[in-house]
Amino acid sequence: MDFVSIRVITADVARLVAFYEQVTGVRAVWATEEFAELGIGGATLAIAGTRTVPLFAPGSARPADNHSVITEFLVDDVDRVHRNLAAVLTEVVAGPTTMPWGNRSLLFRDPDGNLVNFFTPVTPAARQKFAR
Repeated sequence: MDFVSIRVITADVARLVAFYEQVTGVRAVWATEEFAELGIGGATLAIAGTRTVPLFAPGSARPADNHSVITEFLVDDVDRVHRNLAAVLTEVVAGPTTMPWGNRSLLFRDPDGNLVNFFTPVTPAARQKFAR
């Protein structure tokens, strides 16, 4: 089995795609006006409109209603990324903080309120875990 993507359902696909393009520096590939994908590293961030939900199961997903998932991105220097994105991020939940497990994390919300974590491994054990 391979983990290949996470899909975010939104009422405004263009707005959310533009946000993720800006914060990741990756251009989205649009399949339809209701569906776009950003290939980042070995996985895909898919962004889909509410009209796609009934194709799976009507009522199975609601936009801007996530209270349990944090989408995470490994970055080279979280402090630099934070400085570069200061004008873009409207809701920073926690500025760069070194976590007990060895990652320095920046936690913020996307325009739909979904939590996003950009992190950089800073301890030897964390760096080894994410060595490329």
